[in-house]
Amino acid sequence: MLKILMATGNQGKLREMRELLSDLPVEILSLKDFPEIPEPIEDGETFEANSLLKARYYREKTGCAAMADDSGLEVEALGGAPGVHSARFCGHHGDDEANNEKLMAELKARGLAESRAAYRCVLSFVGADGRELTASGSCEGVVREPRRGENGFGYDPYFYVTEGKLSGRTMAQLTLEEKGTISHRARAMEKLKKMLEESAL
Repeated sequence: MLKILMATGNQGKLREMRELLSDLPVEILSLKDFPEIPEPIEDGETFEANSLLKARYYREKTGCAAMADDSGLEVEALGGAPGVHSARFCGHHGDDEANNEKLMAELKARGLAESRAAYRCVLSFVGADGRELTASGSCEGVVREPRRGENGFGYDPYFYVTEGKLSGRTMAQLTLEEKGTISHRARAMEKLKKMLEESAL
């Protein structure tokens, strides 16, 4: 069975990725299995650059196949921000509440109650043999108040889906199964899974 290190410290992402890969003959390892490895500096200017940087780094450090994503929210009214800075929009890393407060404040400062937005994701896989695969996915929506839903993480409570039968609900109101049909990460993973299957893992 192929072991893949999922290079994320975000437990929400880890849960989603494990669910999305549950039908493949793989064992998913997490960064908790390698606590001695320091995190790399994510200094890429694009989602693809950062996801490849992380996957290459952890494959080199562990000798294990590694998969990493870089994803974020692009808000039209903010010129595509927060983009690659989504996790640290407020100035420091991983504070969902502060990031969301800044997002809403930035819209209000422009006299806006909402804006079109898209979640974007690039997933990269670097095999133990060094081969590299990348895939991208996106999900369209609108960011606005009120905050709704307790599932998900990040900007999910303020991101209202505008696609298909789930339209009108926030990402945080969706079950993992529902999210797995439309999310940016799910769409990227679907493409990457096909690549892995075609290469016989």
